[in-house]
Amino acid sequence: MELTLVQSDDWHLHLRDGELLQAVVPHSANHFGGAIVMPNLKSPVTTTAAAIRQVLMRSSLQARSSKVVFAIKLYPAGAITNSQEGVTDLLGKCSLVLEQMVQYNMPLLVHGEVTDPNHITTMDAVRFVESCEEGFVAATVTPRHLLLNRNVLFQGRLQPHNRCLPVPKEKSTAIVSAVTSGSKRFFLGTDGAPHERRRKECPCGCAGIYNAPAALALYAKVFEEAGALDKLEAFTSLNGPDFYGLPRNTSKIKLIKTSWKVPESFSFSFGDIIPMLQVKH
Repeated sequence: MELTLVQSDDWHLHLRDGELLQAVVPHSANHFGGAIVMPNLKSPVTTTAAAIRQVLMRSSLQARSSKVVFAIKLYPAGAITNSQEGVTDLLGKCSLVLEQMVQYNMPLLVHGEVTDPNHITTMDAVRFVESCEEGFVAATVTPRHLLLNRNVLFQGRLQPHNRCLPVPKEKSTAIVSAVTSGSKRFFLGTDGAPHERRRKECPCGCAGIYNAPAALALYAKVFEEAGALDKLEAFTSLNGPDFYGLPRNTSKIKLIKTSWKVPESFSFSFGDIIPMLQVKH
């Protein structure tokens, strides 16, 4: 009924900016000790100075020594929210940056999606990660890709709050097996992506699922159903810092198995945010 874990960090998180940033930070801070925060804001974070104010990139050496920037994120142009200024020619335009990243041991984070209709599947992604040398390639895994499939977009009617990118293809036993196996190649990254309700419930609504209030409980559910609660701590709290070469947290967090309900919405002066588990699944 109770499980004590080393406190986790969230290795893939979106916090946005402005009022939305101020609204959602407490939800992540209540559960996680730290986070790798994504740079795809309305004005993308592309300098170390901007990263210190918010979070990510330019000189690899300067970034690494800042103790604020720990990786650089690759977005294909147009693949996701605020990625219009993303990469259009990886080798042609990014070779020098990639060489510097190798020199200074700076991880490259890849948004695993292309901008044509043929997307990678979860099983393919698992096979790719497992085929690479351990310690050099790893993958964060979200709650939604462990629990949902593409049908959640259309149950009963269109469900805009379940729209995310990459779209879950199927509830894959391959990815559940991978994360609950104890492999060091996989670790927690919620990809929590908040949007105000009106920006989801509109034509061309934004992609992203907000899961910070329930993420740890959802991961625990998956591991419990797989009979692998003994491997949960490695996935949530140990594999991530080990891969990045950062210290593990020393604080602990206690998970208690009890009945509870995620709030239907979180209301702020600028509008509402609808969390995961409050739309039909």
